[in-house]
Amino acid sequence: MASASLQFFAFILALFGVFGDITATLLPNWKVNADVGSNIITAITQMQGLWMDCTWYSTGMFSCTLKYSVLSLPVYIQAARTTMVLSCILSAFGICITTVGMKCTKLGGDTDSKSHACFAGGVCFILAGIFGLVPTSWYTREIISNFLDQTVPESSKHEPGGAVYTGFISAGFLLIAGVIFCTSCFKKQQGAWIYPPKQHHFPSAEQDSNAGYNLKDYV
Repeated sequence: MASASLQFFAFILALFGVFGDITATLLPNWKVNADVGSNIITAITQMQGLWMDCTWYSTGMFSCTLKYSVLSLPVYIQAARTTMVLSCILSAFGICITTVGMKCTKLGGDTDSKSHACFAGGVCFILAGIFGLVPTSWYTREIISNFLDQTVPESSKHEPGGAVYTGFISAGFLLIAGVIFCTSCFKKQQGAWIYPPKQHHFPSAEQDSNAGYNLKDYV
């Protein structure tokens, strides 16, 4: 198993990944439209997220509208909602499992049990990273396609917001943490397979007595 310091480093990365994942899911700035108008009451910033759309006015007012209808949303937003929630759940499970399986903790029982717990937690982190990477990539692709479309008016074009970048970074942290935890368990199992324990065979007492009995017959 990897050293306790390496596992602790992976655990810290996983914590950053979990917090970033939750933050990216809740933030309303997945795509941003900066439009400066000549009128003072014109909206200067429009943000759209997975759960709400927000508008920032030049007067300093800030208003948000929740997206109540799920079926009326585009497919990529529906998929992003589902996968980001799954990513948050899996990463939270990974934190709980790896807390038990880490070498620096006194939970989880013997070494083999802790190794299996680390592997299970690493798998959760890898799946959470994949589930977080897919929606952010798909959402970014839709934004870029809309931005490059010549038929879309300039006022309706958007750019990726801070939530998208937060999702990318969090997914990377979770993937790295998951690989470290899974590799630590794999190295231990591989070493046990390459260098199996030596087995010592000792003749039984019955065999010794039989050998002695046979020798007496020839004397």
